[in-house]
Parts: sequence; C-alpha cells; structure tokens
Amino acid sequence: MKETINKDSAINDTVSINNIYTLDGKVPIGKSIPFGLQHVLAMFVANIAPIMIVAGACGLTAQNTAALIQTAMIVAGIGTFVQLFTVWRLGARLPIVMGISFTFVSIFCYVGPRWGYEAVIGAVLVGGCIEGILGLFAKYWRGLVAPIVAACVVTSIGFSLLSVGANSFGGGNGAADFGSAQNWFLGTVTLLCCLLFHIIAKGPVKQLSVLFGLTVGYVLAIFMGMVDFSALQGVKAVSVPEFLPFTPVFNFNAIISVVLIFLVSATETIGDTSAMTNTVLHREPTDKEISGALACDGFVSSFSALFGCMPITSFSQNVGLLAMTKVINRRTIATGAAIMVIAGIIPAVGAILATLPEAVLGGCTIMMFGNIVLSGLQMIGDCGYTQRNITIAALSLSIGLGFTQVPEIFAIFPDIIRTVFGENCVAVVFLTAIILNLVLPKEEPTE
Repeated sequence: MKETINKDSAINDTVSINNIYTLDGKVPIGKSIPFGLQHVLAMFVANIAPIMIVAGACGLTAQNTAALIQTAMIVAGIGTFVQLFTVWRLGARLPIVMGISFTFVSIFCYVGPRWGYEAVIGAVLVGGCIEGILGLFAKYWRGLVAPIVAACVVTSIGFSLLSVGANSFGGGNGAADFGSAQNWFLGTVTLLCCLLFHIIAKGPVKQLSVLFGLTVGYVLAIFMGMVDFSALQGVKAVSVPEFLPFTPVFNFNAIISVVLIFLVSATETIGDTSAMTNTVLHREPTDKEISGALACDGFVSSFSALFGCMPITSFSQNVGLLAMTKVINRRTIATGAAIMVIAGIIPAVGAILATLPEAVLGGCTIMMFGNIVLSGLQMIGDCGYTQRNITIAALSLSIGLGFTQVPEIFAIFPDIIRTVFGENCVAVVFLTAIILNLVLPKEEPTE
C-alpha cells in the first residue's frame, strides 16, 4: 500500500498528460487547454440561456443583455476557480464547473415582470447569503434532504422549464411574430441539427451537439434577416462588468420566493456533488466538501448579484462529462475557468450572443429541458421503487405539477402564499417532498 501511495505521489509531481485522470497531478498547460475548453463548450449555451430568457421576460435592452452575458462568463469562471481551489471555507476542492442556474428561471420570469429586475437582484443578494450561511453549517441539516427529495425536485425543475422552452421556440414571450412560420422553421431546424449531431458524433464530441445546433440556427437566422446587430454598435474591445448596474430593491415577496428556490438549488448542488464523487472518485462526498460546495454556491451568487447577474450553481452536464471522460484534474479544468473569464472581458462576445433569436434558443433548450426531466426520473429510479419512495414522488409531483396548473386553487391563502406557490411547481414539490420524507414512517428492511 505504501509503495502505491509513493508511486501515485511521484506521478502527481511529474508534469505529464497522464495526470489528467488524477485530481491534483501536474499537466502541461498547452495540453490542458483542449480539455478545459471542452468543459466550457459543454456548458456554454446553458450558461447564457437563463440570462437571455430572464432578460427577455423582464424587458431588458439588448445592451443590458449583452453586459449580463459578459458578467455571466466572468462569474462562472470565478465560481469554478473557487470550487477547484477554495477561498477560506468556500469551495469543495473538487472538479465542479459552475454556471448561471436554470433553477431560478421560472421564478425570475415571475418576479421580474411583476416587481422589476431590480427586485430580482435584491432577492439574489439576500438569498445567496442565506444559502452560503446554511452551507457553512450543512452537516447539521444535510440529512433533511434525502435522495428521493432531490430526485423529485430535479424532475419538477425539468417539467417547469418545458413551457419556457416552448415560449422561446415560438419566438419569445410577447413577440409580435410569436408562433410564426419563420420561428417554427428556425426552431425546428435548430432542434434537428442538435439531434442529428448527437446521433452521428462519437465520443466526447457528442457533448457539442447543442453548440452545433445553435451555430447552424444562428447562421440560418442571419440569412433569414432575423438577427439584429444593433447591440454591437459602440462595443469596446475590452471591458469589465459594472458594479451595481441595477440598484437592488428588497421586495419581501420576491425575497421569500427566491430564498425558497435557493434551498431547491442547494439540493441540486448536493446531488451534483454526490454524483460526481460517486462516479469518478468512487466514494461519498465528505461533509466538508458538501459544505464548501454550498457555501460557494451561495456567496458567489450574492457576488454575482452585485454586478447585476443571476445566481450560479454546479452544472450537471459537466458532471456527466467528467463521468464520460474521467478527466478530473483540477488544474486542467482550471484552464476552462480561465477561458470563461477571458471571454467575459471581451464585450463583443456577449454582444454577439445577445443577438441570438429566441427561436434558435428554443430549438436548443427544449431538448435540454427534456433531459432534465429524464435525469430526475433516473434519480427516482436510483432511489429504489419502495412503497415509501413511490408515495413521496407520486404525491409531491402530482400536487406540485397539478395545483400550479390551476393557481386559482390557492385563492383562500394570503398573497405571500399565492406568490410563492401559486405558479411555482418546484417550490410546491420541494415543500411537499420534504414534509412527506419527515412524516412517513421509515420502511422496515426486508429479510
């Protein structure tokens, strides 16, 4: 055993491409870049899509959207660095890639149009700090979020986003040409390109199917005259994000709604961290790793809000990429984080991405959202189809998805209840699953 440890240490101390399969080995920088870039490409679309969806729903200008995309890349890179190498007690020292969270899209599309994007920023500032503090003390409450609860939450997130993807596919909420033949054609071509690439491509290249579909759809949209390049006018060569571009508004209803979704996001981070350590490190995550991952999630999300951006969280698609390639080296993945930061300080990148038509985005995201649903169902299956798990999953999903399709059912409740739960199936599923997990008797082991 001692000889093995010494041998591994020697490998880690030697600069070698073979160290990409070790957590802390040294890898030549030039050979690290392609692997780091692969992680960026795997999450690139998913990192900017929430910004574009929420910005559209809140009526932000193309210039504001471009600036937020720029900030999103920088914050994602910083968050990934923190997870890889830690700052104080923030970060898990694990190959976790961070990005703007899809989990908050549905609630922000509700809060933003109702109270303004400034209320979104105020709620993220408060919610991020709360999640960060909870993360520091995760070992005291981690047991409340059982695997079946996390599985139900992920499933409901997927279902809640399907209508968001459909709205984008049609051209975007409030678009004058919503559901037009042009939007149908553009969205369909984009979706088919994603599917065909995924079928034909082999190996790690499969992870680029969404990016391929987006590229084809974007080029087609240019030829169709559906791309507005006005946001590129007067763009600087290099720029840094503006501090507090939106003055935070601390609306009580918005804060309560968003804080609840931060708790939901925390369950996802626990799930992603557990999936990553089990799959590539073949062990359960430690309390310290879970605590660091959640603290990073929360406090870096509040940092993101200071620059007008949305919360960040761990990216499940990158966990899948780790499982497929087995490339877990922290220094290698750090090159991807550096690429994100560099891309973020070049405003033209964000400005170009902000011109992406909603129909192209819808063609890409509709399949991504469907994958989230299936991931949740797989997680439920992994928990086991015991009578207790079936009851928790069936009841939480039926109440969460069913009641929120008929929001009038909450009419007798106070405004705050209707605001948080009336149209937010994720919140209802999360609360129901937590309660059921606490009150249902544990099943006796079968002999």
